[in-house]
Amino acid sequence: MPVVGIFTVVIATIMIAVVALALLQVILHLHAVTKILDTLQGGVDAISASTGPVTPTVDSVNKNLAPVRAWAETV
Repeated sequence: MPVVGIFTVVIATIMIAVVALALLQVILHLHAVTKILDTLQGGVDAISASTGPVTPTVDSVNKNLAPVRAWAETV
């Protein structure tokens, strides 16, 4: 094999190795970001559960206060 062919194979191997390392770095960064986003999603779910609709509670309070409202309207 001529020297130029060997040189081309060596350069191509080096380029492929550099690209593979760069892709590995991207994969590791994306993995770290995924872990952070999973943690944030847990917090968002907790906030969502804490600030859910209060319609059942309001309906229950209105039902319990119905006698008071009826009495207040007669006075």
